[in-house]
Amino acid sequence: MNDNLYQLQTEMRNAASERLDEMSALEIVTLMNEEDEKVARAVRQVLPEIAQAVELIVSAMERGGRLLYFGAGTSGRLGVLDASECPPTYGTEPSLVRGIIAGGPVALSEAVEGAEDSLELGYEDVERAAVSARDVVVGIAASGRTPYVRGALEAAKSRGAKIVSLSCNPTPEISHGVDVSINVVVGPEVVAGSTRLKAGTATKMVLNMLTTASMVQLGKVYGNLMVNVQATNQKLQERAKRIIMQVTGVDYGEAEKLIAAAAGDVRVAIVMQKTGVSHEEALRRIARAQGKVRLAIEQEK
Repeated sequence: MNDNLYQLQTEMRNAASERLDEMSALEIVTLMNEEDEKVARAVRQVLPEIAQAVELIVSAMERGGRLLYFGAGTSGRLGVLDASECPPTYGTEPSLVRGIIAGGPVALSEAVEGAEDSLELGYEDVERAAVSARDVVVGIAASGRTPYVRGALEAAKSRGAKIVSLSCNPTPEISHGVDVSINVVVGPEVVAGSTRLKAGTATKMVLNMLTTASMVQLGKVYGNLMVNVQATNQKLQERAKRIIMQVTGVDYGEAEKLIAAAAGDVRVAIVMQKTGVSHEEALRRIARAQGKVRLAIEQEK
């Protein structure tokens, strides 16, 4: 038995919920809500470290690198979730942000016995992902000790990648030798050891920040609008038109014409309308501005 495991805050009993099985439904959800209120405050304590990680990610992506998450169980699933949202929201290639979970895709819906306990599997997944010195690797483990994540971080570091650890304990093992250590200390869970609760919420919040702030700084957003949205369904097609209307002030009918003339690219439609240039010139401006719509609009002809 690993005695150290039971010294982790994420494994301890929460004094406020020791009589949980005697509570009414309303009392349970009220207590959970009170505990969840602590999460945002805990995240606030590590904003400088999150910002440092964002700077690493932006720098890496500007050099052609990627962001890769490695995690097991809930941590791995949250990494996959965050990565999967980037292509439709920001128009990125699926390879730019990847979530890799111990045990592979099957582990998204069911437990894979022993996967999180394998250092070697972490090494192997880093090799399979062809991690390089251009990349940033984020190891996610609420406990801060998951062997799979430790293995992935060690292997990624040996390949020269920038390394970030994300945990929910104050002194995690996975933070040794990393470039940035993000430790969101949320305290014991309502159900002892169930890190899909506060720890999961904290992890989701941090991952949201990492990708959102990075994509904003890379020019994937104009103002607070997702101008790189991929209009792959009716909802997103309508959102694309609404974004054009909000930025340019045109009516719905004109927005429809603009998005058609821009071959479905919201950025091109906006630059065309704002500057009066052709589709081809709008594309050139966006390329010169490295995808940043504001800079494309402000360029001299």
